[in-house]
Amino acid sequence: MEIRPIRSDEDHAAALKEVDELWGASTESSEGARLEVLLALIDAYEEANHPIPASDPVSAIAFMMEQRGMSRRDLEPMIGSRARVAEILNRKRPLTLPMIRRLSEGLGIPTDILVREYPLARQAA
Repeated sequence: MEIRPIRSDEDHAAALKEVDELWGASTESSEGARLEVLLALIDAYEEANHPIPASDPVSAIAFMMEQRGMSRRDLEPMIGSRARVAEILNRKRPLTLPMIRRLSEGLGIPTDILVREYPLARQAA
């Protein structure tokens, strides 16, 4: 079983093609072992060369709302008044610790995402 490091996008594409061919192989077989190693190499290459940026809190909230078919009104028990929900989602006001706790529990968003700093919209003077 010859396995080489993935050092370029071409190597990456070839590894993905081989993974497609090996997909579904028994974990007890040599093909399954090769698949496992290739997946680890692909993961390491993608992490180093094509990282996915971390989500900011407002984007995470919007994503969960979309996934669950929620409206802004559904956030009121977690954030506060309709105006407060609008301020948060429009990035005019930062989340508070109590909001973070309720959003984490209510939407299942990890607190480490909700406590991240994020840019606020500039207020008109």
